Amino acid sequence: MVTALVLINVQRGTVNETAERLLELDGVSEVYSVTGQYDLVAMLRFQHYEDLASVVTDHMLKLSSITQTHTLMGFKCFSRADLQQAWDLGVE
Repeated sequence: MVTALVLINVQRGTVNETAERLLELDGVSEVYSVTGQYDLVAMLRFQHYEDLASVVTDHMLKLSSITQTHTLMGFKCFSRADLQQAWDLGVE
């Protein structure tokens, strides 16, 4: 599974509209409005790297409200659920 986080800046006043449009794209599982340097963070999940490239470079950038993106590729997911399962199995 290929996972990416896309940090997104949008035109002023278009955060909600852009988030809704991003959720219409295949592979976009979640979109968060955030504080700080970026306006939105989109979580993308795909079976193949090529699908990720297509969504980011072809589909996301066609949204005129997006002014800038920064894509981060995920290597490994660490979660509380994974940690709890390890403790339940007795893994140390």
